[in-house]
Amino acid sequence: MPSHEATRRNAVLREFGKRALDVAISVPAIVVLTPVFIGIWIAIHLDSPGPAVFCQRRIGRDEKPFNCFKFRTLHHNADQNVHREAIRRAFAKEPLSNDPDAPYKLTDDPRVTRVGRLLRRTSLDELPQLLNVLRGEMSIVGPRPAIPYELEHFRDWHHKRHIVKPGITGICQVRGRGRICPEAMLEMDVEYAMNWTFWTDLKLIALTVPAVLWGRGAR
Repeated sequence: MPSHEATRRNAVLREFGKRALDVAISVPAIVVLTPVFIGIWIAIHLDSPGPAVFCQRRIGRDEKPFNCFKFRTLHHNADQNVHREAIRRAFAKEPLSNDPDAPYKLTDDPRVTRVGRLLRRTSLDELPQLLNVLRGEMSIVGPRPAIPYELEHFRDWHHKRHIVKPGITGICQVRGRGRICPEAMLEMDVEYAMNWTFWTDLKLIALTVPAVLWGRGAR
């Protein structure tokens, strides 16, 4: 069996590799996508009043809260209790829509703007989180950052997902997003958190591209 020192060294190398991958992707992505950021910013402002980017308190590694950046997809000052109730229903395994590709998504949410629907379908609303990755609060790959009130529905072992940084993409996004109930998503998150490798991250990044293009479960 490997010694404690060897295990610790391997863990440090894994963390270094993950951080290096995050920086190697986020920096050029931010530079290359700057025109896209500007275009989305303009489109949001033309579509509805309010800020184009908003910060939402999310749960990070070791359950430390941080400000998560997103492009705004809802009408400004929309009622946040709608989503909180949707989370409660989803954890109770109550379908939120009749869409077979996204039964656990609010596909007919009247709070979503016209531009917001497009951003959600293409996952472009998540692009500002590249800044969270650069700041070290998130990773390119990892469990999606939970909203604090979602933790009210977690079982004890679900919290193991927080031993790693949250990510922009991950195993749940690749396997179906809104088609998967929260319980199954958390199981996959814990599986990833306990067993991730550098090569697993590369594979999930590669699989994210077709998952976003097909858009299944991302209504």
